Amino acid sequence: MNDRTAAGGADVAGPVSVADSAVGRPAVGPKSGGARVGRARRPAARRPAPGGSALRSGGWTPWLYLAPALVVLGGLLVYPIYQLGLISFFEYTQAQVSGGAPTTFQGFANYAVLFGDPQFWQVLLATVLFAAACVVSTLAVGCALAVLLTRVRAVPRLALMLAALGAWATPAVTGSTVWLFLFDPDFGPVNRMLGLGDHSWTYGRISAFFLVLLEVVWCSFPFVMVTVYAGIRAVPAEVLEAAALDGASQWRIWRSVLAPMLRPILVVVTIQSVIWDFKVFTQIYVMTNGGGIAGQNMVLNVYAYQQAFASSQYSLGSAIGVVMLLILLAVTLVYLRLLRRQGEEL
Repeated sequence: MNDRTAAGGADVAGPVSVADSAVGRPAVGPKSGGARVGRARRPAARRPAPGGSALRSGGWTPWLYLAPALVVLGGLLVYPIYQLGLISFFEYTQAQVSGGAPTTFQGFANYAVLFGDPQFWQVLLATVLFAAACVVSTLAVGCALAVLLTRVRAVPRLALMLAALGAWATPAVTGSTVWLFLFDPDFGPVNRMLGLGDHSWTYGRISAFFLVLLEVVWCSFPFVMVTVYAGIRAVPAEVLEAAALDGASQWRIWRSVLAPMLRPILVVVTIQSVIWDFKVFTQIYVMTNGGGIAGQNMVLNVYAYQQAFASSQYSLGSAIGVVMLLILLAVTLVYLRLLRRQGEEL
């Protein structure tokens, strides 16, 4: 009896003692009488040695790679934005630029003058509506042509790509001048083809905005087309074939299959289109001769230019620039927040 108890105790204590000795704890002895088997405890997680640097563990390695780009972005973006905001809080006109008068701190006086100007609100409303029309039109044309690229053969696809990239690479001033010639009331081929005689497209407010919208879409849709086309090519062909076999139309395939799968790409092109179209300057300035008749085609960027350089109110022009920056940041953050609420990972 005693021999079996001793043997049983050895059987119990033997493996437990090995496990416990591995973690540096005493083994369970025969005091348990062999009735309870001691459980081996898990080894404690190693703590980093005191004084260990984050650089040694790899925490700072990504920042070291990003440091050159961050320095360049800081010099090209952060400092100009800081100067823009700083000037908006001072009285900074031609007198201060030439040194004839001291620069005085005005606080939010420039913003009060800006928000109290009825023209500012009219220009802001026109800018929002014009930018929204440009964004919707650009996305519609770019996405439609991206789908078309997947349906045509190699030669037409190459020709369309080259034509689109040529429009994208054309400088804004050159493109605006060409579009002005096309719609010129005296020599333009568009009026002759449509039989409009000497109709002036830049005389009326709506027609002038429409003409500028066409030029903006013409030079902006290639980015959307190429980006969306690359996303479509990454979609498995089996998915599209299954949708076609189920009898789905091309519009239904785009709305129910492609658009949800391309949502991250559409987010990027939408945000960039909003930023580009909201701060349009060259097309409006060139095609409407500085904002149209009596400023009827003014947008915020042209309005800021006129206040800063035509009227020498540099502080007021800086305030308009700050307002534009805040509006674009707000629109981008709200759009991203709505997508995150829908469960989209960005």
